[in-house]
Amino acid sequence: MFSGKPLKPTFKCYLPPVQTDANKTIEPPLKKLEPTLLSGEIVVNEVNFVKKCITTDSSQDDLVGKLICTNFKVSFIPQDPPQKQRTQLFHLLLGEHDIPLTCLDQVVAVNDLKGKKKILSSNQKLKFNPTELILYCKDLRIIRFCFDEAGPESARKVCLAIAHYSHPADIQLLFGFEYQGRRYHESKEERLSRSTQRGALQTPFFDCSTDWDREIKRTSASEWRVCSVNLKYAISPSLPEHIVVPTSLADQDLMQYSSFCNDGRIPMWCWSNRNGSALIRMANITDLQQQRKIEQRIFTAIRKSHPQNSDATTLELDKNLPTIQEIHSAFAKIRQICVLDPFEETEERWFSSIENSRWLDYVRVFLRQSAEIVYLLEGKSVSVILQEEEDRDLNCIVSSLVQLMLDPHYRSITGFQCLVQKEWVMAGHRFLDRCNHLKKNDREECPLFTLFLDCVWQMMNQYPAAFEFTEAYLTVLSDSMWIPLFSTFLFNSPKQRTQLLTDFAKNKAIPQGENPAVFFPAVWEWSQQFSIKDQTLFNNPMYVGKGSACVQNGEVKSFRRTKKVFSSTLRATTTQQSNGLKGNGERRRSSLGSELRSDFSVVKDESPSDRFFRDWFSQPVDQHGVLIPLLMPSHVALWKLFFLRWVSEACIPNGGPITAYHKLSQLVDEIDILQSQLRQYKGSSLGSTRLPSPGAPPSSQRRMYFKASSPGDPSTIPDVFSSTFPFTPVGNLCRRSLQGTQIGKFLNGAKIWLSTETLANDTV
Repeated sequence: MFSGKPLKPTFKCYLPPVQTDANKTIEPPLKKLEPTLLSGEIVVNEVNFVKKCITTDSSQDDLVGKLICTNFKVSFIPQDPPQKQRTQLFHLLLGEHDIPLTCLDQVVAVNDLKGKKKILSSNQKLKFNPTELILYCKDLRIIRFCFDEAGPESARKVCLAIAHYSHPADIQLLFGFEYQGRRYHESKEERLSRSTQRGALQTPFFDCSTDWDREIKRTSASEWRVCSVNLKYAISPSLPEHIVVPTSLADQDLMQYSSFCNDGRIPMWCWSNRNGSALIRMANITDLQQQRKIEQRIFTAIRKSHPQNSDATTLELDKNLPTIQEIHSAFAKIRQICVLDPFEETEERWFSSIENSRWLDYVRVFLRQSAEIVYLLEGKSVSVILQEEEDRDLNCIVSSLVQLMLDPHYRSITGFQCLVQKEWVMAGHRFLDRCNHLKKNDREECPLFTLFLDCVWQMMNQYPAAFEFTEAYLTVLSDSMWIPLFSTFLFNSPKQRTQLLTDFAKNKAIPQGENPAVFFPAVWEWSQQFSIKDQTLFNNPMYVGKGSACVQNGEVKSFRRTKKVFSSTLRATTTQQSNGLKGNGERRRSSLGSELRSDFSVVKDESPSDRFFRDWFSQPVDQHGVLIPLLMPSHVALWKLFFLRWVSEACIPNGGPITAYHKLSQLVDEIDILQSQLRQYKGSSLGSTRLPSPGAPPSSQRRMYFKASSPGDPSTIPDVFSSTFPFTPVGNLCRRSLQGTQIGKFLNGAKIWLSTETLANDTV
């Protein structure tokens, strides 16, 4: 029987009506929002009418659009995108609102009305319809989406899809294996043009004996040889097939010793000094009964490789440096302080909180350990053996820093990439586990490579003219760890890399014998991510290159690497010309005696190492000699571009280091133009009655991002400058408001992003 009560509507419209006048509304026309997809990329789920939160405090700048999950990324396409200002790097593979799935650290679904929340992982159920989705990213971004106007079931499905595809069950399910296979067959002409462009600038992979031979010759390591005893990974899966060993060690001896070493990792040469000392790394010897016998034979061979037949010094880094767990904990704390907690720069406790995280302490510890090894190699001329239980974590950081301090080659862009390839990738650092790409074991995750990059930045910050690359380069390199399209940061060992890429080539019908660098390139192929113009942001305008000219006593001279660090010519050079330290060099060096006491324990009876460091700091800095960082707490600073680039409260409009970079780049570009014009005049025919019209080099050949202004034009200043350039915090860090919400206590109590333990008792 018909009831007098009106029936409840069974359909709810989620389209916001458009108001045309006081009495009439019409449905809005739908704009088709399609994502930009790479080869092999497919859309697995999507939802319309999603709001991306831009700021925490207000919703007036929020964007409405479509949220999409593909097999590569999370993508958001705004319905009416704001006018884009060219203030950041333009990534060729990722859009402004794209996040690679491997970059996701935690996927959190929230229903604020019911007070429910859940960290999502693969193949999980979600028993409530989310009103919000919060994505915590490994590059420190926090992205927040609201589903107020979206269909609740569609919102739930897209959340589950993002969680599922960000937890691949196997490494071969990472999108790079699909993308690079298709790209190989689709871009033959591009490969040919790229191979001819790179030429001699190609970064060596150290996967062949030729690369190692070249490095031996470059460092004059005459008593060392390339050994192929690990061919086809016969003795160790984590060492490269070709390694450098003392000439006095026979292959059969090495095979015998490998059975007593952890994972078969026999001692491996890293670098040789011009005085004959060498840097070697090795794993622990597991057979305690044979340990002394094996060590004696190995150390004797290393001693014979030294010109003075000097004994080597062994350093057990496991005993001197923080553990993996301590480093991971320190990074989680500093991430919490810089990103997750509300930023209060004026708060007195903020800087003490940074200090209490111990991250900067660990940066100082690694720099100090490396500086002490520099003294042994350079000051005492003795070889050093770095020993670690597995030789795949702490040794990577220390060996790289030591070589960076001693060898100016590694301070160039190509040299630095060579260093990472040699001491991290081919030395068997477990990038797959330490980056936790498969999200299988959080205990194995540790930001060791990030710690290394922070140490490098500390040295760049103190010696800005000694490095060819910029902090933007280091930051982009860090971000590239979370883009699974390149082979550099994907694998745990050289053997795993070789096996998986061999299977990959077979499955994708790639010709046998093709170089893996061609069908699955390394991250060093920057042209895949950025235009030539954007890559110039990697170039440091202050860099004093090996062939760079300087004016000295009215004459143009070139910098050359001196045979001795403290030559008479360097001592005669004025501080203003040679000092590479930031700020007032005279004032800084005059107070170094007191500043070094806490770091090098200067006492009444000065030790040889204290004297070495004191002598070094008393001399003008040779940009192509040894570099030793200052180690007092006041000298080790927070790497702001990395840790605070998404924090709008820390952003300085029209300020920061970019302002000086802008002016210096324009000045260097103007000098390059004048030099080019001078060469044109000198190259003109002597019999020519008319001089050629001088011109600037082609834009593609100019090495500075900011170009010099024309004589008749005023200096061009970018529309928007800030201390976070070339990154922007807009829309990349949107915390939830902690006031007035049922989830406030939960978020406020989180220690490592969001604590899984906190959620264990929640009913969902």
